[in-house]
Amino acid sequence: MGKKAAKSTRKYAASGQLQKAIQARRKHQDVRRKAGKRRGAKARGAVDTVGERENDKEVEENGEVDNEPKGMTVDDFLGGNFMDDSDEDLESSGIDEGSDEERDDDDDISDDGSFASVDALEDDGHTHLLELSKLAEKDPEFYKYLQENDRELLEFGLEDDSEEMSDVQEDGDEEDDERPPILTLQDLRNWSKALLKHRSLRALRKLLVAFRSAVHMHDDGQTLAWTIDSPSVYSKLITTALKFSPVVLEYHCPFKTSADGKFKAPTQTQKFKALQKLIFSFFHNIIHLLSQLTDAETQKLALEESAKLLPYITSNRKSVKLYIKGLWSSADDSVRISAFLSIRKMASSSDESILNMVLKSTYLTLVRACRSTSAHTLPSINLMKNCASEIYVLDHAMAYQHAFGYIRQLAVLLRNSMKAKTKESYKQVYNWQFVHCVDFWSITLARACDTTSQQAEGSTETELNALIYPLVQVALGAIKLISNSRSYPFHFHIIRSLLHLTRHTHTYVPLAPHLLPALVSTLSSTSKPKASTLRPLDLETTIRAPQQYLKTRVLNETSVEEAAFLLAEYLNSIPVLGSVAFPEIVVPIVLTLRKAAKGGKAQPWKSKEVGTVKSLVERLEETAKWVQFKRKGLSFSPKRLDEVEEWERDIRELVERNETPLGKYVKVQRKAREKRRMLIEKAREGEDEILEE
Repeated sequence: MGKKAAKSTRKYAASGQLQKAIQARRKHQDVRRKAGKRRGAKARGAVDTVGERENDKEVEENGEVDNEPKGMTVDDFLGGNFMDDSDEDLESSGIDEGSDEERDDDDDISDDGSFASVDALEDDGHTHLLELSKLAEKDPEFYKYLQENDRELLEFGLEDDSEEMSDVQEDGDEEDDERPPILTLQDLRNWSKALLKHRSLRALRKLLVAFRSAVHMHDDGQTLAWTIDSPSVYSKLITTALKFSPVVLEYHCPFKTSADGKFKAPTQTQKFKALQKLIFSFFHNIIHLLSQLTDAETQKLALEESAKLLPYITSNRKSVKLYIKGLWSSADDSVRISAFLSIRKMASSSDESILNMVLKSTYLTLVRACRSTSAHTLPSINLMKNCASEIYVLDHAMAYQHAFGYIRQLAVLLRNSMKAKTKESYKQVYNWQFVHCVDFWSITLARACDTTSQQAEGSTETELNALIYPLVQVALGAIKLISNSRSYPFHFHIIRSLLHLTRHTHTYVPLAPHLLPALVSTLSSTSKPKASTLRPLDLETTIRAPQQYLKTRVLNETSVEEAAFLLAEYLNSIPVLGSVAFPEIVVPIVLTLRKAAKGGKAQPWKSKEVGTVKSLVERLEETAKWVQFKRKGLSFSPKRLDEVEEWERDIRELVERNETPLGKYVKVQRKAREKRRMLIEKAREGEDEILEE
């Protein structure tokens, strides 16, 4: 039975000094061997280090770092089950997010000695001393010159060694106590000094161990290396770790960034492999910290600094997924924007699988966030849709694969509802998630297929142009599913999304047949609306009219006003008003509206609705005459498409500037609606504002 090592020896080995001494000895032997070869003394240079290396083997094996987890495969996710809370992609890949405690057991550290092998990487100081000692023997004059003129070069590394030995002594004394040592500002100053001056990995390890203690200080069952009993120390520690760690890591493991902004993960060098587990632990601790923070400024700082670590953690798919599902869907708008910028940087990775995962996780996170919509959550949901659409246009080819699958998923839900025709099947379509999904894809396709941008860049149609038609068919099919008055708010949401799509892509979509029923049915009704004192219906946050609003004047006025405005917006769009055939297009619409308004004159309680429709009809007739005047004297026939498009190009410029009679009418209506919306927002916030009609 071998003799048990002394306690001081065990402490010395655990502190990392033994590994450091071994590496320094090897460096010294290499220098001696090379010097011997230069002098022709090969026998002296052939130093036998086999026995020493065998003795060091056990220490080296303790410093190895586990390989990163395998990448997660991407499913097509076409089963139509995205309405559920469960994360199918995690289940299918065998990845379980688990609780915070389970993640800590896998990725975090429990004591100061867990990453002691990192100290072995920092032997530059000892190598420097060995070289200087040889310099004093070979060139004493130059060594004397350095002593007189550049003493800092000779003393490089000595300060760190003294600090390290004092830290080891302090650690040895404190291990005798049951309570972990108390972290002080002086400790942070020493670590910061070593990080800034020498990019010390030892100081980085100690700082990140203390950072973990701060993050998990209130968690049960955690073994912490430091005790933090001061708010100032806690704040200083968090700020120091977040700001200094990326700088040190980039110094030791730099990564490449191409001209198009894509970054490439650092090469698998020995140093990066040794630091990888430390980086993963630090990144998971940041994610855990973000779930605890309530201060917006600290959250933004953590997100901005953690984004600098993304090139180092892209190989860990679990870390990527946890990071995407963080504050982007559950924080203030300013924090959401910072989270989005971090996610967009992650999507700029040269690894296509990372972008694939970001696209899928971003969409699923958006779908779950918009399960319920109210006046308070709607701005955040709109912000998320705009942010997610910007990520989807980074790579049109890859975005096409996801968009095709998810639009097909909406079509499957619609088809099942049309076949079943039950109350439960209708709910699969008439819900907020379906509405926001249609709106999100309309925003994405409008941004990717914007006609003006494509013409300015001189580019051709992208892959996403082919998805405009199926999306429009799904949207129009959802409108036709239920046509009663309670479903008008849902219809208006879908039509607004399609209007946004047609405005940017200049695609003609026949929306008038889906808007006229709301106007005609309201004006042709002969029954007097029920008296009520209900407040005006907010269509922005309503997907289905409540039962108490049915057959009331409030619902009638709201429906007619919204339908008339959307019809004016549609007819004022470039695909309609910018066409040479606009006077012929509006003929059936004008006839239908005139007939409906004439029938509504007999009921005095419909005077407001009739006035809204008559005003719209007058603007349409005036605009039709304006177009007829513009095209008077044309000598080309409709079959000469080149000349037709050239004439329409001039008209479309006037339409974009709202210089047409209908455009001026729509501009006034937009201002009035915006003013009313601002008054409602102020009233909702509790300010003393009088809502005027």
